[in-house]
Amino acid sequence: MDAKRIAETLHPLERKVLPALRKAFSFGDIVKQSGLSDVEVMRALQWLANKKLVTITEQTQEVISLGENGLRYSTEGLPEKKLLIFLGDSKVPLTRLQQESGLSPEEFSVSIGTLRKKNAVEIAKEGSEVTVKASGFGKKFVERETFEEKFLKRQFPIALSSLTDTDKLVVEELKKRRDIIKIEELTVRSVALTETGKQVLLLGVQEDAIDRLTTQIIVSGEWRTKPLRRYDVLADVPQIHPGKKQHYRQFLDDVRRKFIGLGFQEMTGPIVETDFWNMDALFMPQFHSARDIHDAYYIKEPKYSKTLPADLVAKVKAAHENGLKTGSKGWRYEFDVQRTHRHLLRTQGTACSARMLASPNLKIPGKYFAIARCFRHDVIDTTHLADFFQTEGIVVEKGLTLRHLIGLLKLFAKEFAGTEEVKVVPGYFPFTEPSAGLYAKHPQMGWIELGGSGIFRPEMTKPFGIDVPVLAWGIGIDRIAMFKLGLTDIRELFSHNLQTLRKGGKE
Repeated sequence: MDAKRIAETLHPLERKVLPALRKAFSFGDIVKQSGLSDVEVMRALQWLANKKLVTITEQTQEVISLGENGLRYSTEGLPEKKLLIFLGDSKVPLTRLQQESGLSPEEFSVSIGTLRKKNAVEIAKEGSEVTVKASGFGKKFVERETFEEKFLKRQFPIALSSLTDTDKLVVEELKKRRDIIKIEELTVRSVALTETGKQVLLLGVQEDAIDRLTTQIIVSGEWRTKPLRRYDVLADVPQIHPGKKQHYRQFLDDVRRKFIGLGFQEMTGPIVETDFWNMDALFMPQFHSARDIHDAYYIKEPKYSKTLPADLVAKVKAAHENGLKTGSKGWRYEFDVQRTHRHLLRTQGTACSARMLASPNLKIPGKYFAIARCFRHDVIDTTHLADFFQTEGIVVEKGLTLRHLIGLLKLFAKEFAGTEEVKVVPGYFPFTEPSAGLYAKHPQMGWIELGGSGIFRPEMTKPFGIDVPVLAWGIGIDRIAMFKLGLTDIRELFSHNLQTLRKGGKE
């Protein structure tokens, strides 16, 4: 863009700052020349730098500034001067002088030491009493402005590198006293016009340019006589990061809406479950190695539940021991009723399905889903967490077959994971027969297991009084979210990293 077009795009702040650069080159000088605040000048300089009209250089240097006592002494005077004025021509006992001088004990001690060093006072012992009076030099000292006083009246901050030899001696003396001066590092900004900036200045800044059209400007016709500011639509602007839902929470909400849109009803259950609903009601034998994958966190107190339905516990017990007249012999072991009452953190969302099948609100035909938070004592890695979500569901209807289940699983994988590469393979679960596993291919990680499924066995459904097929599935929704959000590490679903949160999980 040429200099003329750039000049027509200048913001009102830029139009005030740019002329100031003819004389001012330090940040502080520009503030004075332009009459703007520090923030407004800094903003204008950044815009001018983006347009390549100025260059901004920053240099860190040590500077001297006044401390709390220094600020006070610069207006009220040094305490040793105040002490001499208080003395006048009198000879005052040292103890009374300290009490009546109005100085703090520390200031009084420093002042006496300084005056004594400069031979401005005479201290004598008269009997048991020590007296103080101003010397002949001390009376002249009151009238004369000291190097220290002159230094404190200067414009601060002062660059350490700019001090004269005399200034350095004064600084060394003032450093010995508390909180008069302080030396710190300061970033000093200096600004220089570029060649393009000089060209824009030669063309002249349109100070009366119209920046926005108002009704009054249009009606009055003022827009015809004044220049209109040109807007650069290609200019970089600050990126805005508005508040929004955490990316995984948003994904789960979307999953919930899609299931409801497909005609499913949501079912729920408590996080703190019992062995009964979590495993026993699912026809998982209490001795079976299948429970090993459900490495549960058991509750210490209260250890056992007191609210399980006794009649249902009896039916589940019979199913485990002899098959409950389903044609099965069951697991043929003695069911431990006390153990089934143990509290644990839910290890699988299927516990919600068991509760739904036992609910009087169950409708046949019916479709149900749950987004269940589950817990397992697992090794945490890129695809495993100890605290995770499962999307659990059941379809209850007469005439359902494995073909219906496979079609449903493929629909879920494509709808929620957004992948076409899906396969369903044989699996095993104690509570389903047949059983199947759902796999999908991740672009970077290859084939990943998304979940398990099957048709509930009669030994499980019979205690609930269900005589029709029940399709069941449990999907690791965390892993599906990895597909959808473009992640390769499951832990990033719960990331606190600001960049990850701003990108919505996308890499």
